[in-house]
Amino acid sequence: MFEQPGVLLTLLAFLAVIGPLVTVHELGHYWVARWCGVHSETFSIGFGRKIFGWRDRHGTEWKVGWLPLGGYVQFLGDRDAVSQPSSDWQALSAPQRDRSFPGQPVWKRSLIVAAGPITNFLFAILIFAGFAMTVGVSSTPATVGTVVANSAAAAADLRAGDRIVSIDGRTMATFQDIPMTIAHTLGEPVVLKVERGGEMFDVTLRPRMISEKDRFGNEFRRAVIGIQAGEPVYETKGLFTGLRYAADETWGIVRQTGEVLAQLVAGDRSVRDMGGPLQIAQHSGQMASLGPEALIAFTALISINLGFINLLPLPMLDGGHLLFYAYEAIRRKPASPQVQEWAFRFGFVAIVTLMVVVTFNDLGRFGLWDGIARLIG
Repeated sequence: MFEQPGVLLTLLAFLAVIGPLVTVHELGHYWVARWCGVHSETFSIGFGRKIFGWRDRHGTEWKVGWLPLGGYVQFLGDRDAVSQPSSDWQALSAPQRDRSFPGQPVWKRSLIVAAGPITNFLFAILIFAGFAMTVGVSSTPATVGTVVANSAAAAADLRAGDRIVSIDGRTMATFQDIPMTIAHTLGEPVVLKVERGGEMFDVTLRPRMISEKDRFGNEFRRAVIGIQAGEPVYETKGLFTGLRYAADETWGIVRQTGEVLAQLVAGDRSVRDMGGPLQIAQHSGQMASLGPEALIAFTALISINLGFINLLPLPMLDGGHLLFYAYEAIRRKPASPQVQEWAFRFGFVAIVTLMVVVTFNDLGRFGLWDGIARLIG
């Protein structure tokens, strides 16, 4: 029988994950805007009708909306929450234009926009560094402990004691790097550089895809080669080594996320693998049931994904703004209002379509579509 957390725990855990991450993201925009001399008119956590809020001495309205799926900072001169310039911002007085977002040079606007995703990455780095300096991290050498019979590793004649130096040119610092690298290959052949008895040689093998279920009943497929680690080794990091480890861990997750996205675009991975807010909520509850450490680690993972998604070059996302600012910096003039308007319409349609797809997938994972099919059939 699979264990599932209750609805209340799931909801509270979801809010505990999303709330801080949205706040951190928007604070990145807000503080860099303050540093650049830009006035923030509204700082909102959540969308829709205001639950509560206040106005600070700088004239910024701080509020919490009823839909906790994001947030925004609206600057002076913005037409809306996605920082499209207001049509009448040039009618502002000269001192107000100097404090408006559209009135800033392109490099300042770029810094303000990029600050949100960057803050998400920094937040994840701090979490990983905290774990590394307190709990410790796995530093088990990338050496084969045992080889599973009838596996891809056995077929390639890998042996206990072999050290996996690299996979497809990517260095394996610890044993943990091996399954993480293999898992995203989708069963495509990989080249392992192996050290045995002081000699180096290459081995080409094809990982095998397996289906597994975790303790909560979540089914997933991953690629494996069939090796197990030797005696586990854990170590506690110092401040600087912990931060370096955390930065490497964050970059590794960003790189793997990019590889998964490339596989989706190329059609090598099904869009059914994509999940949305409902799946995040489900996993939040499951991680919370495992304890605070699991929930905090999951928060770091979602923070990285939030930063990555916001950097995608889609209008309405931070990456879309940065794409327009890059165009403006190269051409020495912004794109025409018509081009920006149509681009933002496209971005809106793309994001809504994406939300429909991931929500459809999430509801399918909860068994809704199978239930409806049984009722109809």
